[in-house]
This record gives sequence, C-alpha cells and structure tokens, in this order.
Amino acid sequence: MSVAAKTVQGRRELRFRALAEAVADAEKLVSSATTKPLGNWPVSRLLTHLAMAMNGSIDGISFKAPWYARLFGYFVKGRAIKRGMRAGIRLPREVETGAFPAAASPQDALDIFRKAVARMQSEKASAAHPIFGRLTHEEWIQFHLRHAELHLSFAVPS
Repeated sequence: MSVAAKTVQGRRELRFRALAEAVADAEKLVSSATTKPLGNWPVSRLLTHLAMAMNGSIDGISFKAPWYARLFGYFVKGRAIKRGMRAGIRLPREVETGAFPAAASPQDALDIFRKAVARMQSEKASAAHPIFGRLTHEEWIQFHLRHAELHLSFAVPS
C-alpha cells in the first residue's frame, strides 16, 4: 500500500546551501544503523532518483510533461527553485517506475549519488526540465538542492 506523502508526519526539515551538504546528509543516512523511510521509498531508491535527475539535467531528459503541467510549471518555477517543492505530487505510474530505480545497496546508491554530484560540479547542466523548461546551470543546482531536501526529508536516521 502506498503512503500518502502529502500527509506524512515526522519528516525532517532540511535546507541545503550546497550540493556537498546534500552528500553529507546522504552519507549520514547510509552510515546510520537504521534509516526509517517515512514515505514510499527506501534511501537507496531516493539517492538513485536524485542522481538520475542530476545526470538528466546534463545529458537530457526524454520525458516531457503534458502541456498543462508545463503551463503550471511556468508559474511555479521560481517558487519551487527558491522555496522548495511540496510533497505529494504524483508522477504518472510509468514515469514513477523509471524515476526511482533500485540500487544494489544503500552504499551503491550513495556512490551513484556522489558521482552525479561530482558531474554537476564539473559539467554544465543545460537540458530542459520536463515541467519548468530551460534552466540555467545555477537554476539546476538550486533545483537539485530543493529536490534533495524534499526526498531526503522522508528518510530519518536513528
């Protein structure tokens, strides 16, 4: 049964100023004796999802949202990049399945995430976002920070 992410209680409040902070948080989650997932995905799937988004911002993303989602994205892009994204947005099932790939282990997922962050720091992200359209490299970095805050807030180390 799927968790209604919009109503999850106990999520962590995160605010990353740099990608290195997101990596440090991910390292803490993976090295924790146990990490409790409050949402629908374990930390390994969250990290591979975040890495896919980063790599996609450099290599290109094949998925394109419907016109009405792109129109909505035009109006919320600035808010989402500056203040963050709300939990509970549902992707179409076929997109969700591919967007949250499984990793062999949390450590493997962390390695994949670290490599994606290294790419973001050494290569230029200039691909179009499926909803927000063209973003500058700096906007992509801000997007990835907000995106990591959203997803990693559902993982609680103990």
